[in-house]
Amino acid sequence: MKRLLIFVVGLFWCLSAQAVDSYSFGVLPQRSLVLTAEYWNPILDYVSRKAAIDLKLKVARTGTESSAAAARGEYDFIYSNHIFRPDIVPQRYQVILRPREEAIRGQIVTLDDSPIRTLADLNGRETGFPSKSAFVGYTVPMDHLLRKGVNVTPVFGGNQEGIMGQLKAGKVAAAGVNNQVMRVYAAREGIRYRVLWESPSYNNLPVAAHPRVPKAVVRAVQKAFVDMNDDPEGARILAVSAAVIGQPPPFGFQRGSRVDYRNNLDFYKHTLVKDIE
Repeated sequence: MKRLLIFVVGLFWCLSAQAVDSYSFGVLPQRSLVLTAEYWNPILDYVSRKAAIDLKLKVARTGTESSAAAARGEYDFIYSNHIFRPDIVPQRYQVILRPREEAIRGQIVTLDDSPIRTLADLNGRETGFPSKSAFVGYTVPMDHLLRKGVNVTPVFGGNQEGIMGQLKAGKVAAAGVNNQVMRVYAAREGIRYRVLWESPSYNNLPVAAHPRVPKAVVRAVQKAFVDMNDDPEGARILAVSAAVIGQPPPFGFQRGSRVDYRNNLDFYKHTLVKDIE
């Protein structure tokens, strides 16, 4: 009888484990797949355990492919600022979190020893960008170049660090970048660079949920992320993940909403850039 009871309890536990709902968590590819996985997997494992669900990391090869997947509504949760694009807005992703990190800015940068001194010097030159879908890495700086009448030949690197690598190798005269990713990359790679132009600030990438995800699940995921900062285990995981990419504090997320990203939405209404992908 005792053995039967143990068997029944074990069977119940297995069935319960199998019954955990699984949800995709799309992450905008700014860095290599390896770095992205090393950063996010420990965080998603923690949130999954606390929210009693299974969050599965999904990373597209390029920002353009990530945007296309978001436009098709393929992600249950998503870490991306592309959700404010006109072609993705109809999916009605709801912002639930924003990073505690400082706001981000678009920059156009060149190597410190480059002869390029002004944006006008880029006229007719090859200039690098992550992809046509990158917000502060392409759309924001390209909009400024168009308004200033500076015509460049775009070269794309697939993601933020991809084009930064081309800049480091001298394959492009300058690059449009996310200021935070550029700063961390330069420190890690030991390169010096000069900022030719910098945009106004935009809140860092949000975490959003697709409307098909049950509200109870959304609340549980939001709470688990927010509580990480005050939980010793969660705080340790955030710090270890941050060290992987050289991210400075503060770490973690706080509650957020669409209102926090009003300037992103306003930008898309007035941009001169028409080839967003």
